[in-house]
Amino acid sequence: MKCKRCLEPGIIDIRRHNASFCGDCFLHYCKEQVRKTIKEHSMIFDGEKVLVAVSGGKDSLALWDILLELGYEVDGLYLALGIGQYSQDSHAMALKYAQSKSLKLIEKDVQQALGFSISDSPRIVKRAPCSACGTSKRHFFNSVALENNYDVVATGHNLDDEAAVLMGNVLRWDLSSLSRQSPCLAAGNGFVRKIKPLVRLSEREMAAYCIIKGIDYIVQECPMSKGNRHIGLKEALNAIEDRSPGTKSAFYLGFLSKALDSFKQEENFDFTTLQPCKVCKSPTPSELCAFCRLSKKGPSVVNNR
Repeated sequence: MKCKRCLEPGIIDIRRHNASFCGDCFLHYCKEQVRKTIKEHSMIFDGEKVLVAVSGGKDSLALWDILLELGYEVDGLYLALGIGQYSQDSHAMALKYAQSKSLKLIEKDVQQALGFSISDSPRIVKRAPCSACGTSKRHFFNSVALENNYDVVATGHNLDDEAAVLMGNVLRWDLSSLSRQSPCLAAGNGFVRKIKPLVRLSEREMAAYCIIKGIDYIVQECPMSKGNRHIGLKEALNAIEDRSPGTKSAFYLGFLSKALDSFKQEENFDFTTLQPCKVCKSPTPSELCAFCRLSKKGPSVVNNR
């Protein structure tokens, strides 16, 4: 097994490309995949400040590292979700990486703002924990970026994540979600630009990137994700990928190039219906945004930020 790029002994094979890479060339490959994605989708422009949502996992830490390697001005945002030991460990990994490179890490306590932890949300609001977690993350990604004058929020969603989401949306023919499944959502109407620069790279590749670079990350999955339907979709796609390497990439990237624009034309959201949330001022089609409706005590959103 020789490296496709330099012909030295390879250490990792990428079956969908029918290629192997040595350590240095694999790191180069990852950076070039991210560079290509950023350019193709106009994700980041010269002089812009980027905020990376950091969970302490392999994807977000690898993304932070790659964006820094590519020369962007990048800070991190860590959200404390209150999920017991898992949150403590994930915070330790995010903080360790930031301190090792003297980087800025903004920290927000979601439990304090909500009045309850994500692990307690099923009992309190009668909703799945992933639903409450997603609502909280979207709220803080946007509000923290606006408050601190960041131009872009970047998340570590990879090829496996996006292919699984796409599969679920197609199986339900969720036109609204399909119309928004772009790796770059434009700024405007009270929202900052949101980007997913890792969509050409898999979970396995991000784990390999961290191992080669010596980046410690939390290995265990979030305990609240048990039963999440996307896990089942990932398993199904992995089985297909194992038999036919390149299927996930062809499925997702083919959707972006051949179908996304059609769904955008079908599903046009009227942004003129948005108004500031009466509690936190986030854009919303109703008096209260989803996050403030989720919170037991809406005013605490403002007081605890």
